[in-house]
Amino acid sequence: MYRILQKGISNAKFRRDLTNFPSICQLPLRTVSRTSQQCTEEGNKDGGVLRKRLKETADTLIIGGGCVGVSLAYHLAKAGQKDVVLLEKTELTAGSTWHAAGLTTYYHPGINLKKVHYDSIKLYEQLEAETGQAVGFHQPGSIRIASSPVRVDEIRYQMTRTHWHVTPQYMIGPEKIQELFPLLNMNKVLAGLYTPGDGHIDPYSLTMALAAGARMYGAQIYTSSPVTGITPLECGKWDIQTPHGTIRANRIVNASGFWARELGEMIGFEHPTIPVHHQYVVTATVPEVKALKTELPVIRDLEGSYYLRQERDGLLFGPYESESKMVLQDSWVTGGVPPGFGKELFESDLDRIMDHVEMAMEMVPVLKNADIINIVAGPITYTPDLLPMVGPHQGARNYWAAIGFGYGVIHAGGIGKFLSDWITQGEPPYDLIECDPNRYGKWTTVPYLCAKARESYGFNNVVGYPKEERFAGRPTERVSGIYELLKHQGSMGFHAGWEQPHYFYKPGDQKGYHPSFRRTNWFGPVGRECKLVMEKVGVIDLSPFGKFVVKGKDSMKLLDHLFANTMPKVGVTNISHMLTPRGKVFAEVTITQTAPGEFLLLTGSGSEGHDLRWIKQKVEDGGYDVDIANITDSVGVLGVAGPFARKVLQKLTDEDLSDAGFKFLHCKNIKLAGVNLRAIRISYTGELGWELYIDMPNVATVYKAIMEAGKEDGIDNFGTYAMNSLRLEKGFRGWGAEMNCDTNPFEAGLDYFIKLNKPADFIGKQALQQIKAEGLRRKLSYLMVDTDDIDPEGNETIWHNGKVVGNTTSGCYSYTAQQSLAFGYLPLALANVGQKVEVELLGRKYPAMVVQEPLVLTEPTRTRLQKKAKTRV
Repeated sequence: MYRILQKGISNAKFRRDLTNFPSICQLPLRTVSRTSQQCTEEGNKDGGVLRKRLKETADTLIIGGGCVGVSLAYHLAKAGQKDVVLLEKTELTAGSTWHAAGLTTYYHPGINLKKVHYDSIKLYEQLEAETGQAVGFHQPGSIRIASSPVRVDEIRYQMTRTHWHVTPQYMIGPEKIQELFPLLNMNKVLAGLYTPGDGHIDPYSLTMALAAGARMYGAQIYTSSPVTGITPLECGKWDIQTPHGTIRANRIVNASGFWARELGEMIGFEHPTIPVHHQYVVTATVPEVKALKTELPVIRDLEGSYYLRQERDGLLFGPYESESKMVLQDSWVTGGVPPGFGKELFESDLDRIMDHVEMAMEMVPVLKNADIINIVAGPITYTPDLLPMVGPHQGARNYWAAIGFGYGVIHAGGIGKFLSDWITQGEPPYDLIECDPNRYGKWTTVPYLCAKARESYGFNNVVGYPKEERFAGRPTERVSGIYELLKHQGSMGFHAGWEQPHYFYKPGDQKGYHPSFRRTNWFGPVGRECKLVMEKVGVIDLSPFGKFVVKGKDSMKLLDHLFANTMPKVGVTNISHMLTPRGKVFAEVTITQTAPGEFLLLTGSGSEGHDLRWIKQKVEDGGYDVDIANITDSVGVLGVAGPFARKVLQKLTDEDLSDAGFKFLHCKNIKLAGVNLRAIRISYTGELGWELYIDMPNVATVYKAIMEAGKEDGIDNFGTYAMNSLRLEKGFRGWGAEMNCDTNPFEAGLDYFIKLNKPADFIGKQALQQIKAEGLRRKLSYLMVDTDDIDPEGNETIWHNGKVVGNTTSGCYSYTAQQSLAFGYLPLALANVGQKVEVELLGRKYPAMVVQEPLVLTEPTRTRLQKKAKTRV
């Protein structure tokens, strides 16, 4: 490789020099055994190519014949669904699948995407035996190389989050790394994250085996069948037009890879997906590799930002280029994919990857003398956050997405199973909200998409810190009415397109984003803000909350069916939960009946599209006569909390804000600082507080008036980090942490909000009755953790007597109690107050104990107890 690079051969010349290897110019080395013509001939033999009119109907119609789409067809057919049809515009694997490097790994820094990877690998291990089709699956393991102290911490951080999963994973030292990969230069290697069972698979063979399995179980796969039109019908079905006829489908799944955006545009969606140029290099035989008795594990050099694996007797090397050098195919976003593009490649550009090449040759010296026989430069699809879009899409009935896969090969098997289970059983098998296609909105513009895709590509191997922030493309158009006032006063976080303060600066503070695996520059300011709210009065921007208005003849009937709690009376607010049919917690929503039959629903910023899709789906399914308006962007929210909150607000209104005049969990329309708004008295931090709902143009006016009125009481801003600490020390659960589609409300300690005796047959009611009758196996427990300079964040492993017994869900430092806290799920036998366990943080097990919650009483409770004490005296 070094010799060829030193000669300075141009890319065009390099292509001409490869004419001795005509097939290799078009395909990765391992897939040379089939040409495009041979693929077509094989398709004709097995019925894959259309030879007759298409079926006229389908239960599920999948558009796209890459590994993801074919996997879904396989899983649906195997699950027993009849009338599964897949349409591919040219050949199976055309697009990104055919030229993929085929890496497979159990590893993922997230939580439930680990399950997707696990299901994929377990499927690939048995697929050849099931279908009789070879898949070319190699499992030599993989090692993520740490060559700096912070990378060692990153490995420990990821190990902490892996021990409570089923996948074996180990942190290993230099000696073991050298034993597994003897060709490494060990000068800079400090440690490695070793995952047995990882490896690589031939994407072409994998897809063909999945297709064989899909047909074996009854699915119909048609190639050379492009979709030319999509027509939604009032009944919720779809008419899909092709040159060979029209198919009427109960549901459609967009699995069309880098054509996904064009397909979405047929029905009015602008899916935020964009092709990225990804290059990898294949070498000829390397004598030192050929001499090995066992296959080398895949390595990922995190500092060098590349992966490297054995390819036959040579090596395959693929870098992730920096943000400034990588290339987007943004013309495809604005102008569409060129007609006929499918199994073509881009022109390679060695100059772009030279920095990575040099680092790879330093880490694996045999590369210096290796001859390059192939460079693959092909399109892979990215979303702004690098995660795929998976599931039903809000705004179109029975339209599902399976798009945006930057790593389609390792996701294909697991996502096929995930979606198949969801489609056939009516709810997702586990929570995967991070891949919800509804997490994006109109704020996801093309410039934003391009900026984030560039950033995400370069972030493939950047250190993954807790509380991670990425700044490209920000701010979007989604800013609150006081963003301009606050943007330079503190550290901003990104929430569903919004900018929201995490914490604020004071003179002497270290400003800016300084990520760490331990307490860093935010720790002191957050403590100051917690003290502010506990002792004085603070203001927080809560505008990112999702806000819906539901009204109409059937509004009460609808919400009574959707939520497990009883609906509040006019002027009253409560906390309610939407459940899945199996009794899992789909969402937590604050509900206020603002007028007879009119309700204001408030949900978390990350749940806006997630919850809205569910609600609208149930409206359509049940034929309810209601109107639903999403007012998230038009209404801002200010939270005012602390013992002086009432005093400050009372200066600005004639409305009686006393306990008698404005009761807890009540709502009123009031005039504050001359502005008409809606106020809800609520204790979202555990301290006396109000939420003020204001038309966005008036938010700054109200904010300035509140800050002026509170000067003598020490009023100041506080952010979401302080809010999280305050809510956790008061024992408040958070959706997405303590509760989600993996938990039921009883084990999460939400019994108070679940009304099994209410007349309405709410979704999940029967399942909860059964769960209650059978009893719980685990319980959410409140843990006090003895730490040093590190605090739990959530998703850490909990140990007892040397065994894994559970996991944390969220954690932080309580500045009031001066103690680290965490919520975590434990078996019932270990969930008793006083039980001692251990919480793993950065590779060390810290002592922890189950304690009675809450550690700090809420302000209303403290006040009530004080009044009782005075009465006794």
